[in-house]
Amino acid sequence: MNIYNELKNKNNKALSKAITLAESTLENDQRFISNLLSKFPEKQNTIRIGVTGIPGVGKSSFIEKFGQTFINQGKSVAVLAIDPSSEKTSGSILGDKSRMEKLSLEKNAFIRPSANNGVLGGVSNKTRDCILLCEAAGYDIIIIETVGVGQSETTVSKLVDIMLLLTITGAGDQLQAIKRGIIELAHLIIVTKDDGDNQMKAKQTLIEFRNIISINPPVDEIWLPKVLKCSSINNNGIDEINTIVNQFNNIARREDSFIKKRKKQEIFWLKKVLKDELGNKKYSKLKESKKLEDIIKNIISGKDDLFNIIQEY
Repeated sequence: MNIYNELKNKNNKALSKAITLAESTLENDQRFISNLLSKFPEKQNTIRIGVTGIPGVGKSSFIEKFGQTFINQGKSVAVLAIDPSSEKTSGSILGDKSRMEKLSLEKNAFIRPSANNGVLGGVSNKTRDCILLCEAAGYDIIIIETVGVGQSETTVSKLVDIMLLLTITGAGDQLQAIKRGIIELAHLIIVTKDDGDNQMKAKQTLIEFRNIISINPPVDEIWLPKVLKCSSINNNGIDEINTIVNQFNNIARREDSFIKKRKKQEIFWLKKVLKDELGNKKYSKLKESKKLEDIIKNIISGKDDLFNIIQEY
């Protein structure tokens, strides 16, 4: 299989194969993916969406209905669902695809569950490569479903254009459960399961969160966070959320915030990978000698390759 040509033809089997190679720890696989990605210019016409929330909040059910709204608009949707890994066996259930059965049957949808392999930040250390591969395969909307909220979950915000925080009624102390840092990063807070006997509680939770975010600073300097409620069962509120996400995307592009943010994210991620791969000591030496900034510039401009830099140092 010529993965490059098949990706250009939006072959999902080739995309799955490429993601498997990207997640591999083998040197040859890493070199292959590095070379493959260098052939695809990074796309700026996509939307990267992070979806986070405590376990049981209904992330998979929401994403299935939310993804369908984009499909209905003629767009293609890729979902990268990050599952937690067992500390004992390093295994993961990877059951998100089975929980998004209808969306997975759509011709213009791709769902890929991946293990986080114990990596902090709510995403795996290969998630950025997987995003780029999905975009190379022609997907318009990339949704990253994180493992579940925690203080380390904020790393996902360094990968996406917009963050959606899902919450639920009766989850105890909301601020303690989801951590203030996540609230301050969320562009949109969504109270789920607004159906049946839970509707009054959902309305009350919505009011509570609107009070909480009223004292928060704008997100990305261009956006005041919003709070909505929805029901994946009744499909209520999902279209409105889609509208707001598209509204945010239009404003970000008009204000040039979109490109600036992606550039910052790319620099952050390159530095993170270099630090993880080279270790603190080598990374610190590069930083102190001021070589690091030149390395980053050369990688971004295409003069050098991240994989080659890691091998060299």
